[in-house]
Amino acid sequence: MVDLRSDTVTRPGPAMLEAMANAEVGDDVYGEDPAVNALEAEAAALLGHEAAVFTPTGSMANQIALQLLVPPGQELLCDAKAHVVNFEMGAAAALGGISTRTWHVPNGRLDVSLVEPMINLPHPYATTTRAVAVENTHNIGGGTVQPLAELRALRELADAYGLAVHLDGARIWNAHVATGVPLHEYGRLFDTVSVCLSKGLGAPVGSLLVTDAERAARGRVLRKRLGGGMRQVGYLAEAGRFALANNIGRLAEDHARARRLAEALQPYGVCDAAQVETNVVLLRIPEIAKTAAAAAEQGVRISALGPDWGRLLTHLDVDDAGIEHAVKVLTELVRDGRA
Repeated sequence: MVDLRSDTVTRPGPAMLEAMANAEVGDDVYGEDPAVNALEAEAAALLGHEAAVFTPTGSMANQIALQLLVPPGQELLCDAKAHVVNFEMGAAAALGGISTRTWHVPNGRLDVSLVEPMINLPHPYATTTRAVAVENTHNIGGGTVQPLAELRALRELADAYGLAVHLDGARIWNAHVATGVPLHEYGRLFDTVSVCLSKGLGAPVGSLLVTDAERAARGRVLRKRLGGGMRQVGYLAEAGRFALANNIGRLAEDHARARRLAEALQPYGVCDAAQVETNVVLLRIPEIAKTAAAAAEQGVRISALGPDWGRLLTHLDVDDAGIEHAVKVLTELVRDGRA
């Protein structure tokens, strides 16, 4: 089975499993797990910050960050397709008392000129804006890489208005590999950064909130409150350490395979290869659920996200042979009109 539904479907290989089995562990709630402590220090250094907090999920890392930056009853600005307002079960409002407002942009690409008019300064009759969130790369936008110039402009704008800025960097590794921009250059533009280990990097579970030492300490309290206090979790942290050390550079292979898929499918009008910047290919196919079912019967899984659109994601568990099989199956389906 060639599973292109998401880059979350990967499973640890033998070398990662060996690293996990050999992990030195302790009680992380007490701060005594050596593998977790090492992972947090390594991730913080990569992103140019002081500290990090290991969390079981990216949603938890994001929501801890938002609660650190936005008091209850005040607001976060982000784009309308952002993960934090579409796929985290309303947690900002339900758990943090945070109001959100959104702007609309094609493919999730940041346009700072849209942000400034939305900012509410403290006022007796308005919800005060306290933070802005950006997703890089942008999932539903199609793996969009946010332009560095726009990120710098956003930082300047936020500083001018006294706002905080959060990066949902679940796939920041892909942006780094696609552009060559150092991870610390991205990270230092933000007050808080969430990064994922279980998407493109192939760890079985885990994300990190990266920030300064003071916020990290408060973040640990929020993590415990949200049920994220973990004990001998170093076995999972060691998988994350292996992923950071071995699986970032190879993301370029995923990007090349995504382009191969897009270029094969573009002649049939179901995708735009020019929009593929990383490992995500957006599809536009009427009644795409039927296409997904037909493809699955031939050993290819794709993600149907709406009545007429979906996506393909490449990852380390799909090699060139798998891509060629997917190309054969999907091009036959769209060519024959069975899509």
